[in-house]
Parts: sequence; structure tokens; C-alpha cells
Amino acid sequence: MAQKKAKEKTKIDRVEVTSNCLTDRAGLSLFARYLVSLQISPLLIRWFGSMRKNRKGIRIVDLLTQLFCFFFDGTSFKMTRFDELRKDEGYAATIETKKENLASSHQMKRFFESFSFVRIYLFRKFLQKLFIWRLRIAQPEVIVIDIDTMVMDNDDADVREGVQPTYKKKKGFQPLQMTWGRYVVDAVFRGGKKHSNHSDTVIKMVRHMVKLIRTQYRSDVPIVLTIDSGFFDEINFKEFEKLDIGYISGGRVYADIRKYAEKCLQSSWKIYRHKLKKQAWEILPFGDCRGTWDSFRRALFCRPMTDDQGQGVLSFARKPTVLYTNIGRGFPIDDMLRAAGLDHWLTDEEILRRYHGRGTGELVNRSLKDFGTEHLPFKRFESNAAFYYTMLVAFNLFEAFKEDVSSEVMPITSYATTVRRKLIDIAGKIVRTGGDVILKIAKPSWQRLDFEQLWKRSNLVPAVALE
Repeated sequence: MAQKKAKEKTKIDRVEVTSNCLTDRAGLSLFARYLVSLQISPLLIRWFGSMRKNRKGIRIVDLLTQLFCFFFDGTSFKMTRFDELRKDEGYAATIETKKENLASSHQMKRFFESFSFVRIYLFRKFLQKLFIWRLRIAQPEVIVIDIDTMVMDNDDADVREGVQPTYKKKKGFQPLQMTWGRYVVDAVFRGGKKHSNHSDTVIKMVRHMVKLIRTQYRSDVPIVLTIDSGFFDEINFKEFEKLDIGYISGGRVYADIRKYAEKCLQSSWKIYRHKLKKQAWEILPFGDCRGTWDSFRRALFCRPMTDDQGQGVLSFARKPTVLYTNIGRGFPIDDMLRAAGLDHWLTDEEILRRYHGRGTGELVNRSLKDFGTEHLPFKRFESNAAFYYTMLVAFNLFEAFKEDVSSEVMPITSYATTVRRKLIDIAGKIVRTGGDVILKIAKPSWQRLDFEQLWKRSNLVPAVALE
């Protein structure tokens, strides 16, 4: 017998097609089942259901579910991808639908073309709903929110409405995004020319989110906003102070501030060393009142002593940063922080650390671009806005999925490319027998991922469900 096995052929003589129902995206079944477990269909029906003009065709909730899976899969972000998927019985079975119910590219185009700005706002409500849901699960002692813009490069698409030169010298869109940790919790889709602090958009955005947090999560939770120098404006600061929230803002290194710092004795400076990273900074605390301001504000002049790798930075190469904050100035945010046992938030070192920690916002942008696409597919501005917001919702669901389902087999900080390669792109076979539908996974993938446990976790509704 051993001799016979040794002589078994390994050379492939021919290739043939199979009638078996196979899939190369078996891991996508976990996300599809997770969406079912979240019970988001009632929300989708309530907000978007009226877009279906008659009973013919695919339900709006099914279109959106397919779109979420489309983004999660990430094989291609072209509308023609839907025509490819319609031919794939294995894909349909993987996301638990019938092949004939898969949408075509024309159906998806008509869906996005039907959006007006009124309906687009519903996506923002959905993002905010997801945010409150995750807050109730995480129960943070302080909520740190970051606001920044993200440039979406569409340099090769002048015909698209809203594609304009951005500050990065690329033509495209420049949405304003509010992030919390790994999540994009609100966003305003905008053309490329819009300045970070355009109009009163930021104030309205923050005002609404603060009200939402305090009415639907906790009224006493400290809220701290981190923003860069693009939002450096006393009008913003005064509004944030009225809302009883903290803010840490980048400022501009004016000539008079630089001159003041140069004249200060070395004894006036502090040295801050990051406990986990290798970075070290010099800090000069001072009070500043710009020419048109009504009052002084707490400020920190910061100079790096080392780079990100811990290497010393020569004095002439130390690019300074100026930070402004209302924390530690006797505003209600101080009492909120103290009541939460967060007295260290009032220190100069923590202010600096938190501002430079806003680099996580940049990581969110990078993660979002890895998950989705910068290149939007339509000429019409409203259609591209709807596509962008659908991508954001799918991205947040992806981040929640990593936390709720796959965190035991890969870090929740993993980018989409990694998750797709290790978790989604696995072979499977769909078998129908005795009225049951069974997804079969090859033993190596089954054991490597502990697929049975992942399946169980994807069927469990999180402790705090969507309402």
C-alpha cells in the first residue's frame, strides 16, 4: 500500500468545470450573518424604504446589505463588479441570498442616482446611531473626538461635480470628518475647494454631536475635542466653551510667540518624555490673547527634542507647535474631568500627549482609504455623496465586526487588506441537504481561524443592540 501511494500521480492532466456551488469568499459569510444579527434592517427600512417606488425589483434594505458586503469584500469598487457577482451562485449563497436577487450595476446606479441632499442626511443619522451604539458598549470615561478633513484624490475626473483643487494640489473632494477612536461618527461631504473651517459647519457639527451624546449616552461624561490649526478661530473656541466641552487646538506660530519663546529662560521650560514611545518634547506654558480676542487662553509652545524613532533633533530643525486649550482654566470641563478621576488631563504633559495622539485620526483616514476607495464613480455630486456615505457606514460596521467577532484571531487595528487576505479570501463549498444549507470550509482554514467560534460570535447580538 505504501509503495502504491508513493507512485500516485501529482501531475494535472486536464482542467474541468464543476457544477458544485463553490465560493472563494467563504469568510464573507461571517460579516453577512453579523449584519443579520445586528438587526439593522428595521432602521434601513424606516429611513430608506420609501425610495422603492413599487414592489417590483430588489428591496432597498437588500440593496444596502449587498453594498455593505461589496465594500467589505473590496475586490473592486467599480459598478461593473455587481454584474460579475450576479453570475456567481457561490457568492450569493455566501451572503445568504438568492442569485436572482443580486443587484446589477444598472440597479445600483439607479439607486445612487435617486438620492437628494435630504435623503443623504439619513446616512449621517445612521452614522450617529452606530456611534451611540458603540459608546454604550465601550462605556468610555471620557469621549475624545477629533475633527479633520480628508482629501479624496479624483485628479483624473474633472467632469465630476465638486471635483476641485485641494490644498494638496490634487483635484478631488474634501469631506469634513468627525472621528472617535477607529470610527467615523459624522461627516459632511464637500467639494475640494472647501477650507477646513468653512462657514459654521464645524460649530453645527459639534453642537449636534454634544447634544446627542448627552441625551442618548450620559449627560455628565467629559467631552474633549482635538482639532488642528485649520480650525484655529476664537469663534469656534467660544462656542466650545458654551457647550461645556474641552478643546485642544493647534495654533499658528506667530512671530511674537516665537520671539517670546526665544527670550524665555531655560528654567521656564519643561521636558516631557512619552512613556511608551521614544519621543521627547520641550514645553513652555504661557497665556496668549490674539489681537481680536476677548480674553487670554492657555497655550503651550512645544519643541521636539527627538523624532519618532527617538533620535535627537538639532535645534535648527526643531519645528515648534503651539497648542491652545480651555482645560485647566476653570471651565466646567475641569470639574467633569476631576469627577471622573481624570485630574491628570489638566497637566501640560497630558495636553501635549492628547494633541499628538490625534494622529489616530490620520490612521482612520488611512484605514478608510485601505477599506474603500478615493475614486468616486459618478458625475453627479449627490450620487457620489451617497456612495461616500454608504462606504462610511460599511467601514464602521467593518470596525465593529473586528471588535465583536474577529478580535481573537487578529488585532482590531488590522487594516482591511489584512482582514480580507486572512479571513475573507478562503475557499468554501455550499451544500444543500435535508433542508439545511451548509457552508463547508477546508480543514486548514477551519483550524487556523477557529471558524466555528467565529460563526458563533457572528450570530451573537452585542450586549447593547441597535435601537
